[in-house]
Amino acid sequence: MRGSHDGSKRPPLSPSPLYEPYFVLLGTDCRQQSVPHTMNEPAQSVATRLNDCLAAAGLDLLDEATVTRFAAYCALLLRWNARTNLTAIRDEDGILSRHFVESIACARALPPGIATLLDFGSGAGFPGIPIALCRPEIAITLAESQGKKAAFLQESVRTLGISARAHSGRAEFLTTRFDCVTLRAVDHMPQAILAATNLIASGGWLALLTTEGQLKGLRAASVAALSWLEPLPLPGSDSRLLAFAQPNGDPRS
Repeated sequence: MRGSHDGSKRPPLSPSPLYEPYFVLLGTDCRQQSVPHTMNEPAQSVATRLNDCLAAAGLDLLDEATVTRFAAYCALLLRWNARTNLTAIRDEDGILSRHFVESIACARALPPGIATLLDFGSGAGFPGIPIALCRPEIAITLAESQGKKAAFLQESVRTLGISARAHSGRAEFLTTRFDCVTLRAVDHMPQAILAATNLIASGGWLALLTTEGQLKGLRAASVAALSWLEPLPLPGSDSRLLAFAQPNGDPRS
């Protein structure tokens, strides 16, 4: 069971697959059953470099079908980013090494038993779209209130053929509850965390991708609502973390 709600370090749940090295696939298969198209030379280059990034981070490589979809996602993101400000990182290598690798690590570290997931303030689709690519058994909602970004998400779902839907609107107005809610690079993060907590189903999880410096304040601000597990380091940075929490009073505590 979890410890007290004072923000102190808590032991992992038992059994604790959450605390296995997150590059182990927690009993899931990061594959799709079909490939949308044969990769051309630029896409093959992206696929190879993405797997090189994963290997450098100590993560398992993606199979051909999945890495093909990631290459298609990268091409779509670069094309839209040329005319719409989807993400501050605009170069291909930065997208692969930061956005993709970090989101893939998150997908592989999710607790078992998650059937539905909300990516709160999805933006360009991180980490929601990579989770959909790596974890096709999870039904994912990509919530985004900015119209152009929501349009990109809708086009990504259509192009990639993933098990996801794009919600064009504010996530906090959704009435559905989810087994997991993810947040990454969301504006007004303290308020977003509290809103996200109301969207977590019984026994569900909050998954936060943030920095070490930000996490301390966010945990302190939400200690009345959430019990936090010890965070996991994310690849590619000395300061970025993946932190899981559950609502206080949850029957699983």
